[in-house]
Amino acid sequence: MRLEAKLALFNALSKLLLVLLGALVIPPIVSRVAVSHTDQRLHEKKREVLALIARDGLTAFVRQEQNEAYADYNILKQEYISLTPEAGRAAPVAVERIFDEQRQVDNDVEDFRILSYRFAAQGRPYRLEIGSSLATVELLEATLRQLALWVLVVGALLTIVTDAAFARFLLRPLGDLITRKLRDVRHPSAFPFAPISTSTTDFRRLDDSLNEMMHQVQSAFEKEREFMSNVSHELLTPVSILQTRFENMLQDADLSHAHSLKIVESQKTLYRLRNTVRTLLLIANIENEQYLREESVSLATVLAEVLNELDDRLAQRELHLHTQLSPDLVLLRANHTLLFTLLFNLLSNAIKYNRWGGSITVTGARLPAGGYRLAVADTGPGIAPENLPHLFDRFRRFNAGGAASPEGFGLGLPIALTIATFHEATLTASSELGKGTTFALEFAGEAATKASGA
Repeated sequence: MRLEAKLALFNALSKLLLVLLGALVIPPIVSRVAVSHTDQRLHEKKREVLALIARDGLTAFVRQEQNEAYADYNILKQEYISLTPEAGRAAPVAVERIFDEQRQVDNDVEDFRILSYRFAAQGRPYRLEIGSSLATVELLEATLRQLALWVLVVGALLTIVTDAAFARFLLRPLGDLITRKLRDVRHPSAFPFAPISTSTTDFRRLDDSLNEMMHQVQSAFEKEREFMSNVSHELLTPVSILQTRFENMLQDADLSHAHSLKIVESQKTLYRLRNTVRTLLLIANIENEQYLREESVSLATVLAEVLNELDDRLAQRELHLHTQLSPDLVLLRANHTLLFTLLFNLLSNAIKYNRWGGSITVTGARLPAGGYRLAVADTGPGIAPENLPHLFDRFRRFNAGGAASPEGFGLGLPIALTIATFHEATLTASSELGKGTTFALEFAGEAATKASGA
């Protein structure tokens, strides 16, 4: 999973946890707020009533001679105010308390939040009650709870979106590093050293470290290519001299038969050495871009030339060949000689490491996502899974699979990989022990659009 996706998922889960926590914490808080708000309103109404009493006197509310209480209810019976004279002596200090209690209003019994205030006026005790229906408090509480939850959910969603956008903006330089300097770079010489635009110190350090490392890799790579090219050139001369001397020695009439056989064996060893040197020189020349890609090359044509060259070897091992290129691929910028060498090496391996009387299948077709795939499959013993990652390593030798399998792959596959890279293609291998091996050559979509017969 990408880092950006992980950050977005973490932010979403944290916000979800916050919403769940809010759903547990908000109700008691809202209930407390609703009750406090109701109590505050009761106090405000008490102050208003006391102000009216101070202004108009008790006679405006209570008729002293009949000891009648004053009461006022709103039309929905959600609030009431009552002022009642009490018997006994007036308390020296006013007493106030707030409580929940039922009150009968007409024929109905309602639950009220009541503020009771006892005070003295004109030498007599009075009790002022101001009540608010608990149904009103519960309605206010439910409204506040819904409002708070909606605000919490909307806020969480907004923060998820903003966090995801900020994470994308913050991690964009990392994506540029991965795309431009790691994933899309197939060769050290193609590495872009232009700095990534970022204000994040960590990304800047990572970019600088990559540039520094690739400078070292490029330097080492150039030295290796130069060394291999120089050594290959230098070795060809003494090899040719030795080859000439051996040929001259074989023309000596006084040479014994035993010595002649030894010289012939030495010639075979020298021949293998010469081929190895020429192979290394070919790889060095390709990597140094000493070959041109200015030809229009048909894969079907090159394949026909290769099969004509290998026809005797196929017949010798009684191998059955099946080819199907539909459509053919015409590369507009290619090198015919190198492509011939590439296909020749792949088919030579398929012949060499196949079972007697087996088959070789060569198929070419468009890829669904764009591009073109050429596959060479054999019915040989296969390659062990632990050896597949090292299949294209130079001078790596191992058993192809099974006790009777020929040993080693020489430099044919490294050459094939070098030529594929030179043509901006990828070469991969898949194998199953006892069933065979398949080499797949995939060309980019731009090249595949030039396939004929579309």
